[in-house]
Order: sequence, then structure tokens, then C-alpha cells
Amino acid sequence: MTLLETTAITAFYGDFQALFGISLRIAPGEVTGLVGANGAGKTTLLRVITGLLPAAPNAILFNGNPIGGARTEALVKLGIAMVPEGRKLFPSLSVEENLRLGAATKRPGAWTLQKIFQLFPILEERRQHPATKLSGGEQQMAAIGRALMSNPSLLLCDEISLGLAPIVVADVYRALPAIRAAGTAIILVEQDIAQVLRAADRLYCLRQGRVVLAGPAAGMNRHDIANAYFGAVPARAENPGAAW
Repeated sequence: MTLLETTAITAFYGDFQALFGISLRIAPGEVTGLVGANGAGKTTLLRVITGLLPAAPNAILFNGNPIGGARTEALVKLGIAMVPEGRKLFPSLSVEENLRLGAATKRPGAWTLQKIFQLFPILEERRQHPATKLSGGEQQMAAIGRALMSNPSLLLCDEISLGLAPIVVADVYRALPAIRAAGTAIILVEQDIAQVLRAADRLYCLRQGRVVLAGPAAGMNRHDIANAYFGAVPARAENPGAAW
């Protein structure tokens, strides 16, 4: 089964083309890693998937239905949620208020406020604190919790380890198996390749807006990834959009 499928996605910022024919597939409950250097097109791809950049309707299928170019709020109701780079919590609201905003669509599912507090106990201790009073790691947990409160089938995580100490990154990543166990598929955009390889089922490497390496994460090695990252494309990635 396929939860999300993109076909030959392109994206532009004015006259600048940022993506060139990106095709990928995500299965239900699967963790997919999306890696690449700065400017490779990772965040741009998430913006296209979440409706922040235009796409032809049939270029993106979610549960078999065309969603390319749909409004972001409609996509949240369908079951797509994003943890944006930089968290983007509402500073004037408490932790609990930020979390409850995620449930505004009233989409049914397993995730409730108490479930979020079980996943990240520190958030229950800080529930009445302003979001700006949290540490970076706590803010990241709150951003993930807010997205989960919409009960998504697909969670997009953009650089969730960025700027965090390794011990805090480990705390955040320890939550992923529980998220997956609840039936949520995850796309992890990361520059920390080691973290992604430990967490992901499949891996895509982007370079200059193109997929240059794709396959099961367990079959990847650092040499192939480094070649793809920095310019030498492995032979097995000559047709990265093909089925594995």
C-alpha cells in the first residue's frame, strides 16, 4: 500500500527552479529519511507536499486521492501535519494552549493531550509555562506534540535535531517508535545522516533539487550516501524514481 506518492514534482521560486522531477513513495506507518546538503531542496519538497508551493493535483496522491495544490488547512484535515524547522510555537500561549491548537480540526485518532504528556512527560510539568520559557529541546517536543494533536496519518519533520545537544536529540528520537506504533508514517528531513539511518526504513538523498540516491535504509552505506551527497552518483541510483 502507498500512503503518499509524488510524481515528477517541480518547484520554482520566481525564475529559480528548486526541484526537478521528484518522485517518492511513502507506505503507511513507514519512516522515510530525506537527506541532503543545505539547498538540496528538502524543505521545498515539504512545502509542496503541504500546499505552501503549487503542484498539479495528480502530482501528489494521498491515500490514492490527488492533493497537489490543495490548501494547507484541508491537508491537515486529511491527515498531514508538519513540524516546521524552528518549531514556530506561539510565544504568547502556554505549552498546553499550543498543544490544544493542534486539535482544532477535531480529526479523530489516538493522540490526546494525555497521550502527548505520556510521550513527553516534561511537557506536563511545563504545561502552564509560556512556550518561550522552554528549552530548545522542550520546544521541539511541544512542536511535535502540537502536530500529533491533529492525529495525522503522515507527520513531516523538518530538521527536528537542528541546534539541539546530542543528548536532547536522543530524547526526541526516542519518541519516534511510539509515534510510528500509533500508525503514523513519518518523513524525517535531516542533515544528521547517522540519526536518519538508525530511524528510517527508506532513505532518499537530494542534491540540487534531484533525487540522487533512493532505497531501503538498511541497504545503504556511508560511502554511497557521501558520494550522492557531494556529487558522485552511485550506479544504483541512475533511475532513483524506479521501484526498489
